[in-house]
Amino acid sequence: MEHTYQYLWIISFVTLPVPMLIGMRLLLFPVSTKKLHHIWAFPSVLLLSTVMVFLIDLFIQQINSSSIYQYVWSWTINNDFSLEFGHLIDPRSSILLILIIAVGILVLVYSELYVS
Repeated sequence: MEHTYQYLWIISFVTLPVPMLIGMRLLLFPVSTKKLHHIWAFPSVLLLSTVMVFLIDLFIQQINSSSIYQYVWSWTINNDFSLEFGHLIDPRSSILLILIIAVGILVLVYSELYVS
């Protein structure tokens, strides 16, 4: 089970290029956007689908073991002030992660089909 948890950074850093690809498409190629929108949509849907497969595996592991995984990073600026951030994965949050990614994929596909 720890094998899957060490790759939780994929959720954040693989989904980050999706809005960056869409924004770069609109900024760099505004004229040809209408002609190339299906080509630019494919990598976005592929990245979100990759994360969806990872989250389904994580959800299955959460249901089988019903454990809670928490990881906190501490970033100390000085001795009096520190920032702590991290993630908490339990069965309920893994269901919500799957739901959010599924809705994101559906919205992306619907908007690309609506534009065409």
